[in-house]
Amino acid sequence: MKRKNNYAGIIIILIFLLIIGGAFFVYSSKQFSRNKPKIIVNNTIYWNLKEPLKVILKDNSGIKFAQAILNDGKNNLVLANKTYKTVNKKCILNIKPPKNSFILNKNNFTMKIKAVDMSKWNFFSGNKTTKIIHIIIDQKNPEVYIVDSSYGIRRGGSAIVVFYAKDKNLKKLYIQTSFGKKFIPTPFYKKGYYISLLAWPIKIKNFRANIIAIDKANNIAKAYIPLYLKPPRFRKVTIQIKDSFLNNKVATFIHNNAPKISSESPTKQFIYTEVAERKINENLISKVTSKTDSKMITDFYLKPFYPLIDAEKVAGFGDFRTYFYKGQKICTSYHSGVDLASIARAKIRSSNKGVVVFAHFNGIYGNNMIIYHGLGLYSLYGHCSKFLVQKGDQVKANQVIARTGQTGMALGDHLHFGIYVQGVAVSPIEWFDKHWMKINIFNIIKNSKKIIDKN
Repeated sequence: MKRKNNYAGIIIILIFLLIIGGAFFVYSSKQFSRNKPKIIVNNTIYWNLKEPLKVILKDNSGIKFAQAILNDGKNNLVLANKTYKTVNKKCILNIKPPKNSFILNKNNFTMKIKAVDMSKWNFFSGNKTTKIIHIIIDQKNPEVYIVDSSYGIRRGGSAIVVFYAKDKNLKKLYIQTSFGKKFIPTPFYKKGYYISLLAWPIKIKNFRANIIAIDKANNIAKAYIPLYLKPPRFRKVTIQIKDSFLNNKVATFIHNNAPKISSESPTKQFIYTEVAERKINENLISKVTSKTDSKMITDFYLKPFYPLIDAEKVAGFGDFRTYFYKGQKICTSYHSGVDLASIARAKIRSSNKGVVVFAHFNGIYGNNMIIYHGLGLYSLYGHCSKFLVQKGDQVKANQVIARTGQTGMALGDHLHFGIYVQGVAVSPIEWFDKHWMKINIFNIIKNSKKIIDKN
């Protein structure tokens, strides 16, 4: 009797252990995961009905079933009903647009999205997640048209455009060029109107620009900017590199700024400054000068730039330079500004008011200052011997801001002066010219305001 009681006790203990073990297995096994599936989608979706909506579903045990039901406030319409037979920890539910009168004359709907995983939890029925989102139907393209623009643009030059763009669900607005650059417009004068300076880079052979407006439903509108393309006026310049330059200016620059290549030959050191270092320095300049105004402006006006009094131009914008050493071609580069020289340590003036956005040493440009004048337009001053203002300072028109020098890779005391439009170097000669500025920039602004007022 005693032995039977012992057996019964052991059996009870074994059953208890089995129950505990089974419970532990259920709670710890991935097959009995209690984590609900994740439905990744915005709470509000704008839908143009041209493409399926894509909803991301995630679950470690795999998605077993997904469904999407559209509701107009009274009636339901099943748009997706998908069963997955293989384990998919991440999948995309494609919800196709309805093809009947369910959405006729209606814009606002709700959509219930349900996802069930492959877990054996809940008595093998799995975990379920339901998410309700707001659907706004928008099949109308934004409205875009040109108000006025410059007649033409020259390679390496600038232009301006004023245009109208409207959409109640507008998401993106920019000017797309044929060479990949996007110019960001600024709100102008009255609601719905925009303005932007444009630039055609020196190195790009062709130019084309379209205004692109995209709404939240990804409806897209384009407007071509009709600019006559003018031929370039760049000089070809041959420069003979001398040993004295390599052994003094170049060697000193490399020692101070790129000591890792100081063991290379003098010509390789020079190539480094003209190719690798130039690229680093110009990328920095492009980054600093890439921003434009985000708040509405009602006007834009500048005086012609005249940074150095009684100066002589010693190098032009867009000069295509070919460097030779002992009769052998070693590299080429474009000149991204104009070089002006007068006396040593001459006074450099800011011809127009602005804010200093950069004042620091910048490789081949030496002590380099950049001033922002509004509407994405910047003036640049290179090789300075001394700064008289610093980053963040507001400068006035005709204020002395620096002194000329020969810092960086300058051969002699001079000013390297540049103009940039949203990160692109453009010809300063245009911005020296009062007549060009009036015809190509300020008259367009004046005429645009008249047209807008009539509308």
